[in-house]
Amino acid sequence: MDKETVAVYDKQIDDYVDLTATEKPDESLTRFIGRLPAKAHVLDLGCGPGASAAAMKNAGLTIDATDASGEMVRVANEKFALEARVATFQSIDQVDHYDGIWANFSLLHATESEFIEILPTLHRALKQNGVLFLGMKTGSGIKRDRLGRRYTYYPEETLIALLANASFKVIATERGEAIGLAGDMEPFVLLTFQASSS
Repeated sequence: MDKETVAVYDKQIDDYVDLTATEKPDESLTRFIGRLPAKAHVLDLGCGPGASAAAMKNAGLTIDATDASGEMVRVANEKFALEARVATFQSIDQVDHYDGIWANFSLLHATESEFIEILPTLHRALKQNGVLFLGMKTGSGIKRDRLGRRYTYYPEETLIALLANASFKVIATERGEAIGLAGDMEPFVLLTFQASSS
C-alpha cells in the first residue's frame, strides 16, 4: 500500500468520517448483502471508518474488517466494536473462506500491476460462487489527487476484462459520479462479480 496515501487517510480521518457518515446503508451495500447467504462471512477490504462493516454486522453477517490506515481501524473499532485490523491487500492469505468481499473504493489505490496480482488472491479467498463487490473511479492512467492520494483509473471494460481473466463473471453494473474527499467530481463504476471455477 502506498505510504503517502495511507498518511493522507490517517491525517484526514475526521473529514473522511464526516464525508462517509450515513444513517442507513446505501443501496449498493443493501443489494450486496441481499446476494449473500444468511450469516455469510464477508471481508471488508478497506473498511475505512467502519460504517459499511457495521451495517453488514447488523444484518447478521460475520465481518472481517481490514484497512491499511491505523486511524481508520481505530475509529472503526471505537465507533462500532468491529475488531477491525490493520492489513494491506497483499496480506490476504485465506482460501475458500469468504462468501463475499466488499472492496468499495479501496483497490483503486493499488497500481495496475498490484491490482492484477491481487485478483487471483481474492478469487482464492472466496468460496465458489462467492460475490465480489468492486467500487472504482473510471478513467485512465495513474495520478495523485490534490491531497496526495495515489489513484489508478480504468475504463469500465478494462476492469471487466481484468476480472474475467481472474475467473470473475460480472453480474451487475452501476455507474455514477460523486464528490470525494479532495473536492473533485469524478465518475465511478460499481461492479458486482461472482467467482466462477478457475
